[in-house]
Parts: sequence; structure tokens; C-alpha cells
Amino acid sequence: MARDFDAVVIGASAGGVDALTQLAHALPARFGKPVMVVMHLPPGRDSLLPALMARRCPLRVKEAEDKEPLQPDTVYLAVPDYHLLVEPDRRLALSRDEPVQYSRPSIDLLFESAALAYGERLLAIVLTGANNDGSAGLQTVRRFGGTAWVQDPRQAQASLMPASAIAEAGADAVLTLEQIAEGLGGHAHPQKKGRGTT
Repeated sequence: MARDFDAVVIGASAGGVDALTQLAHALPARFGKPVMVVMHLPPGRDSLLPALMARRCPLRVKEAEDKEPLQPDTVYLAVPDYHLLVEPDRRLALSRDEPVQYSRPSIDLLFESAALAYGERLLAIVLTGANNDGSAGLQTVRRFGGTAWVQDPRQAQASLMPASAIAEAGADAVLTLEQIAEGLGGHAHPQKKGRGTT
């Protein structure tokens, strides 16, 4: 379904909590890559998403911190009211710049910055949502050789965001949540075999 990759970025909006917790449950414990997530959340109050995802996910789940180096087997969640970006040295950056597509954090900004940092070794996933954030970012991911998966709009709780991504950027695969989960599981980092094993 996709070439191998070094990092995953995921964008979600309306209906995204259910979709993200379902994917979190499917991630393998030895995934071997960082996962960065932007979920549109209202500013001014603490997000319950880290706790919800941590309960379902075998990987470490945390809110992103400014200048934090990306580590494998970790899910980094955008902080409400801060853009989340990837710097060229593959550290995270938080920004209070103006909203993009009326959103802060912006899916577009995460996808675009990650595309610059990872190029063809990036997998970007657009999930359910009620605006077109993520479409421009997905175009950038594909322009830099990365892989684009989009949730099937017919299955999404809110179809506008995935439908917009498909129309504006195209996709390497349009998938159900179950297929996305299966595809991610197929890219787990294999456990190294000890000497004398076959």
C-alpha cells in the first residue's frame, strides 16, 4: 500500500477523536517511527485526547514540546492553540502564528513542514473533518515524494475534509479506518533476531 517511511503525520477534525483512538489501538508496540497528530480542538481548555489515546495505544503518547527531538515509537499530539511543525533537523516546533484555514493548530503547516524534513520517507494521513485543512499540506507531501492516505469520505463522520483532500491533492490510497490501521500495522519495525535464530 505504501513504500517504507520514517515518520507519520495525521490530521483530523470533526469526528477525529473516535478515528484517532481506533488507529491508536492498532499501532504495533514496535512501530519504529514517530507519529505526529494535529486534531482541531477548542483553545482555552486542556485536551483529553492524550489520556484517551494513551489508554488505547501501545506507543508512548504525549503532547509535543518546543524543540523536542523526534523519537521512534512515540505519538506527539499538537497542543491546543499552537501550530505544530517539524524543523529540518527533525525537531518539533510550536508556534502561535496566525490560524491557517481558521485553525490553530493547522494540519497544512504540520504536513508541509514534515514534507520538507522527510521528503519521500513521509506518510501523511487525512481523516474525518468538516473543513478543508490538510488539502494544501497533502499536495506538498506528494510534491516532495511522500505517500498520501485519505480516509474514505463515505465512512468518515465528517466527509468534507477527506473529500477535499482527494479533490485537491489526490491520494495514493483511499481507505477505511480498518484498512489504515492494517496498513500501519504492516509497517512495524521488525524485532531483531538473536544469534542462532532463524
